[in-house]
Parts: sequence; structure tokens; C-alpha cells
Amino acid sequence: MLYAFPAISFFTGIKSNTAGSFYISRIVLWVVLIIIFLYTLFVERGSFLLQEEKKYAVSFYAKAVIGLYLASVFGSAFLNILVHLVTHENTSDKLVAISYLFKNDYFLIIFTCLTAGVMEELLMRGYMQPRIEKIYNSSIAGIVISAVLFGILHSTYGTIGQVVITSFIGIVFALFYKKYSNIKILIICHFMIDFVSLMIMNFIDFKHLSVF
Repeated sequence: MLYAFPAISFFTGIKSNTAGSFYISRIVLWVVLIIIFLYTLFVERGSFLLQEEKKYAVSFYAKAVIGLYLASVFGSAFLNILVHLVTHENTSDKLVAISYLFKNDYFLIIFTCLTAGVMEELLMRGYMQPRIEKIYNSSIAGIVISAVLFGILHSTYGTIGQVVITSFIGIVFALFYKKYSNIKILIICHFMIDFVSLMIMNFIDFKHLSVF
């Protein structure tokens, strides 16, 4: 997953980030998800989700998504300020460049948010977290390691802030999944975080949204 863009560049000859290469990279991530699903089916010979999904009322879904969203956004903004004060790093040039790919391309925005929400939550929380917990016989290990790996997954944006912030969100989501065992709520919230962010960037220059 970390090498999706370099692999696309190698096989297609596309050296810069374009809307086309970004579409291909999202398709590659869906392929990764399918491969892991087939691995669980034919190698592990078990269920993709080790934690049984719990059902909740619609009102709980609404409150959980809003609560997770607010905790993630405000917590991330606070951490971003701290990281900036400590490291004095600039906004990721790569993230700025990618943000311009989404300008008025609403299908790309929705496809990207859907891919991130479904693929990352199923793999990082649904698949990896309970397996890490099982391997080390520790729920803390499952939460922390899956969150750190989630942060590393976003290291390609080139800043410490992106890794720290996504690791924080990973911990929030992992704690929720451990307690409530519902991956659908995390998928919805993940989609919502990315969708709102990209829509705001679509209408406002990203350079003015460094804290956000």
C-alpha cells in the first residue's frame, strides 16, 4: 500500500501525481483488500472480521459518528499546532499538490473517500487490530500497533504531522472498535472526515488551511 504510487509510476511511466494516477492508486488499494480477503478465506480459513459485529440503534450510530468526528477533528487540529510549534515543519508540498487534483472533480472526491473509509477501516481496525491483539495476547498492543501502522501508512505525505495526526485518529478509532465492535460506524466516520476535508479544500486554497 505504501508503494502504490511508485509501482504505478514504474508500470505506467507517469512520474507526477495526476487525476489518472490517483484513480489507479485507489483501484490498487481495492485490489489489496481483495487479496487480504482471499488470504483469510483460503490460507487462514477463517472470518475476515475476528470480532463479531454488534448491532445498535440508529440513534447510537448518529451519536457515535458525530462524537468520533468531533474528537478526531479537534484532537488532530490541536496536535497539528503542537507538532508545528515543536518541529516548525511546513505544510506538505505533496499534500498541497494532491489537493489540486480534487478541484471540482466530485467523483474523484467521493471515490477517494469511499476507498479510504472502507479499505483502511476494514484492514487496519477490522483485520489487523484483533489479529495483533491475538498474537501478543494484549488489547493494548492491538490498539497501539494498528494505530502506529495506520500513521505510517500516511507517511508518504512527507511530514511528521501527518503521521502523528493519523496515529492519533487510529488510536481513537481502535479504542472505539475494541469497546463497541462495529466497523460500519468507523467506515461512515472515516468517510465523513475525508469528505468534509476534501470539500473544504475544493472551495478554499489548501495553503490557508494548514491547521485544519
